[in-house]
Amino acid sequence: MAQSIIAIVGASASGKTLFTQTVYNELSAELGGSSLAVLEEDAYYRDQSHLPVKLREKTNYDHPDAFEHDLLLSHLESLRAGEAIDVPIYDFTQHNRSLNTRRVPPAGVVIVEGILLLTNPALRDFFDIKAFIDTPLDVCLLRRIERDMRERGRSFDSIAEQYENTVRPMYYEFIEPCKQHADIVVTGGGKNRVAIDMVKHNIRSTLAN
Repeated sequence: MAQSIIAIVGASASGKTLFTQTVYNELSAELGGSSLAVLEEDAYYRDQSHLPVKLREKTNYDHPDAFEHDLLLSHLESLRAGEAIDVPIYDFTQHNRSLNTRRVPPAGVVIVEGILLLTNPALRDFFDIKAFIDTPLDVCLLRRIERDMRERGRSFDSIAEQYENTVRPMYYEFIEPCKQHADIVVTGGGKNRVAIDMVKHNIRSTLAN
């Protein structure tokens, strides 16, 4: 049964994954991996099997409607009730869900990381702790270019076009305003040692009760 569900949010390539992985890896070494589970909002991009690849490429992936947040909320409710879930696996090269899923057993603490988690009121209210990774957009863009070209087979031109048309405007419309809902605003990206230790301390306290 999940005693605490934590949201790590912020712009794409802001350092959310690094922050989450650091917390998870350090506490897993200390407490055991079975105490913690990690979910990625990216896994809940909607299935687009009904669309050809060319149309999938035109989807606005930085808008809340791109995500199946109802499914994510249902999965979090199951984890909180002590039930295992089957998380979708998203294939960024195909802009679609894979046919495979990832089995996630229940854990004492669940960490969820993503860009738009706090735009959904029902999800927002479900989180016990909400941390916003506040990284300058120019830094995020440089990281995004490197990541998408290396890991997702994207061209520089496609990354730049998407950034200009959707990533940047959606950040100001949806992501940046979510900062007001955060319990912790983390500067310095995913390597903020003080913020990492604060979250780890809270998790230890939760699991000790």
